[in-house]
Amino acid sequence: MKVIDSHCHLDRVDLSAFGGSIERLLAHAKTLSVEEFLCVCVDLEHFDNVLYLAKKYPQIYASVGVHPCDLDGKDPTVEELLALADDDNVIAIGETGLDYFHIEKDTADWQRERFRRHIAASNQSGKPMIVHTRNARFDTIAIMQEERAEKGVMHCFSEDWATAKAALDLGFYISFSGIITFKNANELREVVKKVPLDRILVETDSPYLTPAPYRGKPNSPAYTYYVVEKIANIHTQSIKTIANITTNNFKQLFLA
Repeated sequence: MKVIDSHCHLDRVDLSAFGGSIERLLAHAKTLSVEEFLCVCVDLEHFDNVLYLAKKYPQIYASVGVHPCDLDGKDPTVEELLALADDDNVIAIGETGLDYFHIEKDTADWQRERFRRHIAASNQSGKPMIVHTRNARFDTIAIMQEERAEKGVMHCFSEDWATAKAALDLGFYISFSGIITFKNANELREVVKKVPLDRILVETDSPYLTPAPYRGKPNSPAYTYYVVEKIANIHTQSIKTIANITTNNFKQLFLA
C-alpha cells in the first residue's frame, strides 16, 4: 500500500517536531505508508527551495506558482511561469486561485488576473493546475470556465457539492485534506460521499490543518494516512483500496 500527499509545503514544515531533518520527516511518513509528496510553491521568492527538494529527493515533486494571497512577492507573467515550469521535477502550476477571505472581492482585480495567467500557463504547458478557493466559489468556477481551464485539482476542498460538481464537470479532481476529520465537517463529509472515487486526491496541506487524531499539534505529510482512513470510512471501503485509488488518481493527473 502506498499513499501520496498531493499537496504539502515541505519547505515550511517545522522539522524540529519530526526528528529535526527532512530525511527523518520522510522516514516518519513512510511508517504510515506515505511515500511520495507534491511540494507546492506559493511564491517565486522561495521556488528555489521547493525545486531543490524535488531535485534532491526522488519521492518529492514540485510545482510553481504564486498564491492568491501573496501581496509582496513577484507577480509572474505567463512566460515566466512557463520558463520555471520547464523542468521535469515541476509537475504542476500553482497553487493559484481566488481568496476573498483574506482579500476583499471588490479590490481583487489583480488576483483574478493572476489566476487567469496561471490558467494560461497550465493550458500552454500541459501541466495540471492546483486551485485554491476560499469564499470565492462562484468567481473561481466562472473564471475556470471562461479561460477553458483544461486540467487540475481543487485543493484542500471545503466548499459545497454544487462547486465540486462544477469542477468535476470541467474535468478537475477534488483533493481532500484533514478538514474532513474535523468534528464540525459533517457537510463536507457529505460532499466526500458524492465525489466519484476515481476523481479524489488526498493531501495534508502541511504544516497547516492537522487532522484528527493530532489536532492542535504540528502537521506532517505522514498524516495523509488519516485522510485516507476517513475517506475509506465514508465510502465503506478498505484503507488499502482508497490508498491505491488515490495513488492511481495522482499518477493519472500529474504523471501520465
